[in-house]
Amino acid sequence: MTQHAPLPRVTYSNIRADFSGVHDLLNQMIPAARSDLMGRQWPHFINGTPVTGGRAYQVHCPIDARLVLGHFEAADGSVVNQAVAAASAAQSGWAALPLAERIAAVRRFADELDRAKYDLAVACLLEVGKSRMEAVGEAEEAVDLARYYCEQMSENAGFMRPLRRAFDNEATSDRLLPVGVFAVIAPFNFPLALSVNMISAALVAGNAVVYKPSEAAGLTGALIVQAAQAAGIPAGVLNLVCGDGATGQALTDHPGIDGIAFTGSYRIGMGILRAVANGPYNRPVIVEMGGKNPTYVTRSADLDAAAEGLMRSAFGLQGQKCSACSKAYVASEIYDAFIAKLLARTAAIEIGDPADEKVFMGPVISPAALARFEAAASEARECGQILTGGKRLTGGAFAHGAYVQPTIVAGVPQDHRLNRDELFLPFLTVQKFDDLSVAIADGNKVQYGLTAGCYATDETELELFLNRAEAGALYANRASGATTGAWPGIQTFCGWKGSGVSSKGGLGPHYVQQFMREQSHTIWRD
Repeated sequence: MTQHAPLPRVTYSNIRADFSGVHDLLNQMIPAARSDLMGRQWPHFINGTPVTGGRAYQVHCPIDARLVLGHFEAADGSVVNQAVAAASAAQSGWAALPLAERIAAVRRFADELDRAKYDLAVACLLEVGKSRMEAVGEAEEAVDLARYYCEQMSENAGFMRPLRRAFDNEATSDRLLPVGVFAVIAPFNFPLALSVNMISAALVAGNAVVYKPSEAAGLTGALIVQAAQAAGIPAGVLNLVCGDGATGQALTDHPGIDGIAFTGSYRIGMGILRAVANGPYNRPVIVEMGGKNPTYVTRSADLDAAAEGLMRSAFGLQGQKCSACSKAYVASEIYDAFIAKLLARTAAIEIGDPADEKVFMGPVISPAALARFEAAASEARECGQILTGGKRLTGGAFAHGAYVQPTIVAGVPQDHRLNRDELFLPFLTVQKFDDLSVAIADGNKVQYGLTAGCYATDETELELFLNRAEAGALYANRASGATTGAWPGIQTFCGWKGSGVSSKGGLGPHYVQQFMREQSHTIWRD
């Protein structure tokens, strides 16, 4: 993996920085990656060695479906058995390492990710169709996630502490210990950050991992595991199996799996939770499942900041974020003025190949996503008014990918599915409100509770939002993103209701502990 001179860090919020040096580097790296990375065979990686086995499949680049990203195999039961056995054999030795040594190993993993971050970002761009700045920002976030969880383990002394004594000669203490072998199942949209989020927390807590990336994201999955190997993570501690939902099912159903970390859809996440609940005893299930992420633009809002933030949150990564704003409530007094500004910013969005530094929106991930977009647009025409967008883009640069227009819809009935369901598309519904408390109550009437945003300079309006919005991550007055842009140690990312299951989120001080279990020691000495 290539080493590069220091360049400005890219995050999701420093949108006004000068990244010309980053773009110059990417101008060199993207063409090289198209020839060097794409089209290769990427095997599973188990117990420190490449392994083959399972149904062969290939993944096409969403930017141009004529291009093959890579060749993979969907791990069958035999391969999953190998991976779980390797993880089980390696876990006790990994957990037995002195805490400082284990933390140092995961820090080396973070360092390897840092050294390779531009290679990882380019792979992510090609694999997901993510814009340059989104891809580099994600690679930076992955590094910070691993480092942050190491800090949490170190600052809390591995979560070991003495307890009060009932007798002078009785010593009591409390500790959090690793669970065992974790299955980590990651989605396509943030294949670097969300994978590293779950993997690094599990590893630093002392667990071994069997990792299955999205079927569409095996390329970045392989590069992450390469970084772990370069860092000296012992063989068997982190194992990679590729595949689709059947592979994931074989993994979560496996009796040798002691805990499950999953990021993805509500349907699958809740299915995992219910299946575990029906087992002989509970196992940790750490699940993040998306959101509707309403935003409220009040009469006191800075309309320019609100229009910028909503546009970026609704249409960044083509709306394919669990935190993407897909529903906006706008105060009647400023509705027309705000919508005019939002439409102007939306019209200025550059759509196309995200390898181009000017492009903000690439394609949606797949033909299935395109079909969902076309169905949503058809429903919007029937029951509301499409203010902009609603169509697929075809011909020329759009001929070989699922490119669509960013879409804003008004007048949809409050309880219509477009206003209630997660769409995972560049699709925003807007509606007027006269009473902010009523709007917030309506925004809470969804099964999700991941993020929510508000634009208000009036402190009473702001406090109303902060006190009543039912979501784990609240944002106010951010031009960089109405409901998006969480960063390790700066914002936690906790899903309420159907967006999560533990009431404690990633990126924050209560995440690593979820990969551990509590034990107290009481020792009597005469």
